Amino acid sequence: MSCLLSCCASLTCGLCTSIASGISQKSARIGYCGLFGASLILSWVLREVGAPLLEKIPWIDSSHTHTKEWYQVQAVLRVSLGNFLFFGILALIMIGVKDQNDRRDSWHHGGWSVKMIIWLLLVILSFFIPDVIMIAYGFISKFGAGLFLLIQVIILLDCTHNWNDAWVEKDERKWYIALLVVSIGCYIGAYALSGILFIWFNPSGYDCGLNVFFLVMTMILAFLFAVISLHPQVNGSLLPASVISVYCAYLCYTGLQSEPRDYECNGLNKSRAVNTGTLVLGMITTVLSVLYSALRAGSSTTFLSPPSSPRSGGNKPLLEEELEEGKRKKEEKEAKPVSYSYSFFHLIFALATMYSAMLLSGWTSTNEGTDLIDVGWTSVWVRIGTEWVTAGLYIWTLVAPSLFPDREFA
Repeated sequence: MSCLLSCCASLTCGLCTSIASGISQKSARIGYCGLFGASLILSWVLREVGAPLLEKIPWIDSSHTHTKEWYQVQAVLRVSLGNFLFFGILALIMIGVKDQNDRRDSWHHGGWSVKMIIWLLLVILSFFIPDVIMIAYGFISKFGAGLFLLIQVIILLDCTHNWNDAWVEKDERKWYIALLVVSIGCYIGAYALSGILFIWFNPSGYDCGLNVFFLVMTMILAFLFAVISLHPQVNGSLLPASVISVYCAYLCYTGLQSEPRDYECNGLNKSRAVNTGTLVLGMITTVLSVLYSALRAGSSTTFLSPPSSPRSGGNKPLLEEELEEGKRKKEEKEAKPVSYSYSFFHLIFALATMYSAMLLSGWTSTNEGTDLIDVGWTSVWVRIGTEWVTAGLYIWTLVAPSLFPDREFA
């Protein structure tokens, strides 16, 4: 039996080593996304089954009688803290990396066996941290999560404008038709979703004025986007307006479905399947948002293409060939700029760790039931607030060039 266990351990070690080697050879971003995903799964598992284990740990506050929800929040925050420390330390280390000759470039792409061990140790050590520090981390995480949502909004705005510019630059009729079709489709989807939400979250016989206000505001904002973007003095387009309208409608939906399950105006209070699906969608969205954030950061750096070597060297004198060959070797040794900001990349992951912790812990609220995730009035106002911030930023991108004609807006 011991021999069998030894073989399994050696095979596991070999597998981890092979995976780490493959990551370093292909893309470091895949490895970091894997660690981030592992932290999400670990937080989710410990949230569901780890409460009895935490109750037995003596250095976690046992002087008071805590509820099961309190221990679940503690499990999520402690895993999040370990993950945050891992990416936060990397973000600090990678500040100022500009080219691939920097030693830290190899640290970013290699050493995955060591990184996995450090990540695991930080997660384990986070369970030895006093409760007072965890309370402070939970408070700070709310602001970190809000900053991550703000970065998401900025990236979405940049993406929609780039999408519109890419199709307009083609200057062909079929692309203009595609712009119109996609824009109309998005607007139909936004208003259709708002209509469905009226049915779900405004049941007859109840006073649901708050929900009606959220939905009416969403529809007014969508109409306002179109009016402002099509104004003659505004250099706007219908495509970004329609995409932002759909996103605002989605944020309104996520806010409404996060209402407490005992709230009579929540039409989903008897359906847990919808909430499970929403949770999975939220997790997938979080991971994809982090990935796209990193990719957008990478695309902001201009690659310097390596100098092309002439192929007609056979027609040149031997001395000139040797001189050009030496010049090519010297150029190959010159530093190439990194493809994206390593420090910003890790910062995004650190903020996403905080956001994920808030998602899994209900924004550190223990007033709601433990069978559902991201439920409560805090979650509602975070979503609705994000929708309004998105609308405000988009309107600002439209009217700012007209209000300040002397300034340049990228």
